[in-house]
Amino acid sequence: MYDAKSMHSTLNRYLAKEIVAPFILGLVAFTFVLLMGKMLKLADLVIAKGVPFSEILKMIAYLLPSFCLLTIPMAFLLAVLLAFGRLSADSEIIALKANGISLYNLLPTLLVLAGCAYGVTSFITMTALPWGNSSFKKFLGNVVEARASISIKDRVFNDDFPGLVLYVDHYDENNQQMSGIMIHDERKTTDPSTIFASTGSIDTDPRLNTIRLHLQNGVIHRKQNGTTYRMVEFRDYDLLIDLHQAARDVTLNELDLGMAELRQTIKTAGSDLKKKREFLVELHKRYALPFACFVFAILGLPLGIQNQRSGKSAGFAASITIFMLYYVMFSAGRTMAGKGIVNPALAMWTPNILFLALGIYLFRQAVAERTPLPVVLFREATAWLRGLFRIHRREP
Repeated sequence: MYDAKSMHSTLNRYLAKEIVAPFILGLVAFTFVLLMGKMLKLADLVIAKGVPFSEILKMIAYLLPSFCLLTIPMAFLLAVLLAFGRLSADSEIIALKANGISLYNLLPTLLVLAGCAYGVTSFITMTALPWGNSSFKKFLGNVVEARASISIKDRVFNDDFPGLVLYVDHYDENNQQMSGIMIHDERKTTDPSTIFASTGSIDTDPRLNTIRLHLQNGVIHRKQNGTTYRMVEFRDYDLLIDLHQAARDVTLNELDLGMAELRQTIKTAGSDLKKKREFLVELHKRYALPFACFVFAILGLPLGIQNQRSGKSAGFAASITIFMLYYVMFSAGRTMAGKGIVNPALAMWTPNILFLALGIYLFRQAVAERTPLPVVLFREATAWLRGLFRIHRREP
């Protein structure tokens, strides 16, 4: 006997299985790709500063929330495209329609899965992201504190000391002697200075967590209050760096603050409109970006069905293209809101609104079994490009 309830339950489990597997694979792949962009910096910490591998793993854990904020929506879009692309390619969508199951019946399961992705992404953006960013910066400060002198290399600009840029022509690590020294000191923003010295030495005090740069035969160029310029020559000059203070005074920005701190900062910003806009943009971004999981669910279903027999590579390319367009709009809105051109809420939510409207249009066209105009134009453009490519290949 036909049991509609049992059939729908089986269909929901089947659809969830089709989406979850590619979602996990996509999440791992996208996160790995983004992590590769940080590998050079992490490798430099291991080679140049002798940071243990266990601490590198800790740094990766701090970076993961900032990656997952992007890769979870990307992976979910990829999973939806691949799942419905396969169902369409194997004519399972046609079989479901023949049994009286429309695309509307598939939406509840899809939206529940999108809700799960939304919940995880919201937790990351509101809790894990500020924790990871602030912990990462503090960790780098501790690396500076523990391994400061190791990072000095010949003819390399060193900016590991907050507010200082150090350059030396030659550094003798055994005797900690330097020659050809240039130091740019911006620890006092109103009184920056640039120091040149012929020779110098480094003395570290582990007990006080300080480094003393003893410089000889040099000159100090200093600009005071943006107007007065002074030049001072010296035979001996000591520059003291408080490593403990440097590690403690790591600059935190709106990305490092929790939701309550963001709201409090917005309330206390007062007449500082630029600062208020930056924090308002960040606040709305943390609500808008996770919502993209719902947007991609609605958009991915009809696009996946239209893919038909294009294969997994087409689904992967489509997910990358759609997310890149979404993120370009998102970044453009964030830039315009930061400059005061657009309201922060409107700037952050406009990509969701536009892509959701497109998704609803495509979904209604798919339900009516009509090929949407954007898909027709895309196919014609693709066919034209393929024909042009074949013509050029035949030419001698």
